[in-house]
Amino acid sequence: MSLVFHYAPMSSAVTVHWALEELGVPYEKVKIDLAARDQDRPAFLALNPNGKVPLLVHDGTPIFESVAIMTHLGETFGVQKRLFPEPGLKRAEVMKWLVWCNVSLGEALSRWLHNTSPRIPAERHNAKAAEVAKADVEKHLGILDSALEGRSWLVTDSFGLVDLHVSGWVAYVGMCGFDLARWPKVDAWVKKAAARPSYAAAMTP
Repeated sequence: MSLVFHYAPMSSAVTVHWALEELGVPYEKVKIDLAARDQDRPAFLALNPNGKVPLLVHDGTPIFESVAIMTHLGETFGVQKRLFPEPGLKRAEVMKWLVWCNVSLGEALSRWLHNTSPRIPAERHNAKAAEVAKADVEKHLGILDSALEGRSWLVTDSFGLVDLHVSGWVAYVGMCGFDLARWPKVDAWVKKAAARPSYAAAMTP
């Protein structure tokens, strides 16, 4: 078996990196220098024409998009390690939250960053759009907080890849300036997930 993980530190590849460490499967790391535009090199684009990380190449087959990678890792390695449910309703719940994270929460955060980030030219910022996006991010954090009511983890009674993926994204939301303490159950859950040794390993460049 060959797993080659193409990543950049402090990017959306972090959750995949974390999952690989949590699963304890052997893999090779290939660091992509985004500032040097490694993602635009022909060899990389041949594997991921989107020119983005993360990218996982499993036995020669390239897989891009973090939810697709997380699902593949869960189905292939996670069930046996009790980090991903077998097919059924719990699997459906996991898929629901994985997609929600990237499509709903992630989209709102992207809109907020595009209208506030210093990396985006100021003339492209829209104050009203930023206000709406901020409200949407906060609404989604509220949804997550309610879902964690009375629960230790998001879907099952034990830590799983869904907790890893969603909490990793939410931690980034906090880094972007949202005070997670306003959502106490979310805040406690993110901190508990980040206390796992695999998280520290994934945060190593």
